Amino acid sequence: MAGAGIAVVGASLGGLRAAEQLRAAGWRGTITLFGDEPHLPYSRPPLSKEVLAGEAPASGTQLRRRPSVEDVEWRLGTAVASADLTARTLTLADGRVHVYEGLVAATGVRPRRLPLPGGPPRHVVRTREDSAALAAELVAGARVLVIGSGFIGCEVAATARAAGCEVTVVAPESEPMVLAIGEDLARALRHRHEARGVRFRMGHLATALTPRGAVLDDGTELRADVLVEAVGSLPNTEWLAATPGLDLTDGILCDAHLRIGGLPHAVAVGDVARFPNPRYGPLPRRVEHWSVPGDTARHAARTLLAGLTGTPRDPAPCAPLPSFWSDQFTLRLQSFGQPALADRAELLSGDPDSPDGDLLYGYYQGDRLIGVAALGGPAAAAAAARHRTELMALPERVV
Repeated sequence: MAGAGIAVVGASLGGLRAAEQLRAAGWRGTITLFGDEPHLPYSRPPLSKEVLAGEAPASGTQLRRRPSVEDVEWRLGTAVASADLTARTLTLADGRVHVYEGLVAATGVRPRRLPLPGGPPRHVVRTREDSAALAAELVAGARVLVIGSGFIGCEVAATARAAGCEVTVVAPESEPMVLAIGEDLARALRHRHEARGVRFRMGHLATALTPRGAVLDDGTELRADVLVEAVGSLPNTEWLAATPGLDLTDGILCDAHLRIGGLPHAVAVGDVARFPNPRYGPLPRRVEHWSVPGDTARHAARTLLAGLTGTPRDPAPCAPLPSFWSDQFTLRLQSFGQPALADRAELLSGDPDSPDGDLLYGYYQGDRLIGVAALGGPAAAAAAARHRTELMALPERVV
């Protein structure tokens, strides 16, 4: 049995940012990070784009670490099997027990898999190893079938098509990325993919996989040499499953200060945390955007240190402004706020019927702007960013 100090379970972006913010908040004690991958924290977005395309080495994705965390202990390749939040212990996969004073849950998500057996060579994109395995298959002329049309599905489709592959995307939704950006902008995104040779079978499900491809719900058989599963993600919460009273329905339910189960000595950050954001009402949500690990880590670190030291905590709840970007072909999709919660979208600039050119949409609840999203080049992304001040001023409980 070893340990004490603060344990951070998860050694990716959220874990790194948590360690940095703990130091920034004044914690001078031990910090131990546990990660099931053998790598130091690295950036995942390039794995479906530059790294997958062979334009950048996987080694170049390692995240820069602030000098303040040079003394933390990295326990890489070390999975946590379970936790006892009352006794404040972690049981590792090899049976060892680690004692802690404070806990940060930063275990993120893993790819959801298709509930179908068989098929051609199957891939997901989450780790460096995943990206390398898929990259080896993306040779010119290869028939690539992408199941799913979210971030990863669209990015992989663009990368594979740019590599000379024949690419077909299948998804049950009406348009690619429609849940994130709405019908109008999603339709424009599909048209621009199609103009570059990507084929879409929207509104369909794969019902069976064969060594030669997939069978859809209308009986169509699609031939494929490579299958990419991009059907969403699952939060990594199993290590907390034995803790009584925790709501792990969709990630780890936290309060507005990111405390797990109201405990003063346990917080969650990043993709795995489900918490109420007062900008968008009282309903707790998980948000899997690049900005969220840093924003939640900053608040969670102050919450945890207040709980451990008995000092007053920040009375303001955690209220990040979500943002994301996605590079597909030469296009950048940039968003701020929560377009998915809007009741209507409005074209602010551009021509959605044009095969090219910049587009900017605003997303509203009533007459209140709650999100923006842009598609195009650098000017479109800059136009979206100009709305950040208005979105940051969004008052509490708008929904």
